[in-house]
Amino acid sequence: MAGVNFADQKGIVALSMRKLGEVLGVEAMSLYNHVANKEELLDGMVNCVFSEIELPSSADGWKLAMRQRAISTRHALSRHPWAITLMQSRVKSGPATLRHHDAVIGTLRDAGFSIAMTAHAFALIDSFIYGFAQQEASLPFQAGEVTVEVAEMFVRQMSPEEYPRLTEFAVEHVLKSDYDFGLEFDFGLDLILDGLERVCVSN
Repeated sequence: MAGVNFADQKGIVALSMRKLGEVLGVEAMSLYNHVANKEELLDGMVNCVFSEIELPSSADGWKLAMRQRAISTRHALSRHPWAITLMQSRVKSGPATLRHHDAVIGTLRDAGFSIAMTAHAFALIDSFIYGFAQQEASLPFQAGEVTVEVAEMFVRQMSPEEYPRLTEFAVEHVLKSDYDFGLEFDFGLDLILDGLERVCVSN
């Protein structure tokens, strides 16, 4: 969709019907033959992003299905960081969005989650995914890549005497050549899924 491509390249703040029309080589009024207004355009864009996310399936077992769905969601949000704050905020949902939510709920319910536990699990997993995606998008470096400039900036800001633990953390962890912030996603996700499994089994 043109709106998705525009937001990917220029950001969601820059998006307007007029500017999108310019990119497409048409008058803004022509766009209203396809969407009623900008809100409907945003609804369609969010639906497009949801269509890129792998749907969970009960056949895979709920933990694997939720894990794959979480990873797929994170990848989609990394491709479209502008969508992070929009995915859960739309009042009107498109078919891909509805299919996605129905599949998540269905996978959890088929696994024996009660309605209440399904709500808890859905909210907890999504809070982690979207929160992590937001944090990852705001980092001063790409996941898996700590540049020399960023590393030197960290070191310059810290006095080992004043901030001993922060210095230790930076030198012994963040500034290691194999440091990858993205690995924290797998750790946190598995922790959440293991916790949900323990709660459900105990009930």
